[in-house]
Amino acid sequence: MLKIRLARLGKKKKPIYRIVVSEHTKDMYGNHLEILGNYNPHTKEIIFKEERIKYWLSVGAQTSDVVNNLLIKEGLITGQKGKAVKISKKRKIKLEEKKKEKEDSKVETEVKEVKEEKVEKSKEDGKEEK
Repeated sequence: MLKIRLARLGKKKKPIYRIVVSEHTKDMYGNHLEILGNYNPHTKEIIFKEERIKYWLSVGAQTSDVVNNLLIKEGLITGQKGKAVKISKKRKIKLEEKKKEKEDSKVETEVKEVKEEKVEKSKEDGKEEK
């Protein structure tokens, strides 16, 4: 099965991606059939060979989730965007714990503020009585 997917290029921590067609079992960095464009995630610059992409899709090539989302964004194909990033169960649990901690800290700060207001009011009431 042919796949249209991204091949990473560029420096460390400065990736630039090529959009390539390759057999899904082969290494896409050396053994690709054709280069269909470039994608720079830093500048959000996307360069496509539209005719060739449409040709490969008509032949039956499948797109990866990220490439599919890019093609939909640029208007080359229609459809719904897919989830390109999959979050593991462990990561979900950690995110939920962090949310709970934030909520707890918000509640604690609100309680402190209410206590401080009560103390200030009681001090003002004590001054008015004198």
